[in-house]
Amino acid sequence: MSASFLSSRLLLLGLTVARATTCGRTRRPGCIFRNTRGVSSGQALRAEERATIHFINREGKRISVNTLTGVSLLDVVVNKNLDFEGFGACEGTLACSTCHLIFEEKVYNKLIADTSISDEEMDMLDLAYGLTPTSRLGCQVCVSKILDGMVVCVPKAVTDARKTNDKDSAP
Repeated sequence: MSASFLSSRLLLLGLTVARATTCGRTRRPGCIFRNTRGVSSGQALRAEERATIHFINREGKRISVNTLTGVSLLDVVVNKNLDFEGFGACEGTLACSTCHLIFEEKVYNKLIADTSISDEEMDMLDLAYGLTPTSRLGCQVCVSKILDGMVVCVPKAVTDARKTNDKDSAP
């Protein structure tokens, strides 16, 4: 089956193809396909699957949100209008490190068991402010039921890898 045929079939169903990097290298149906109303096809099928995520912002304030599973943590921050200055500057294209998040060790271990970290994500994490052994990029982590109730910290500051690279190439 050709890609254009598949693409036209998806459009007929009211679906569009979203960023492949939304949730890292492990491509999950709930993270790849979205209908034109912004709800992923996987979410439409599992609308009852939700998870509560507790963010600790840069000031130490806890912000709890309830979200559908199958979206990236970057999408959660954007869709819930959480005010984390500079967060997600590259809009999930894995070109910066501004969606850097720090996880509790037990949550991080669940993430690693669920999906591996790509080399591209590791490269961006190397440039992140306040890197820890339990750091991940929010654009590469999909919300799933196993993460329900997790606590995740936003680092005290942000480093935009795109700006770091620009400085390195300057004469």
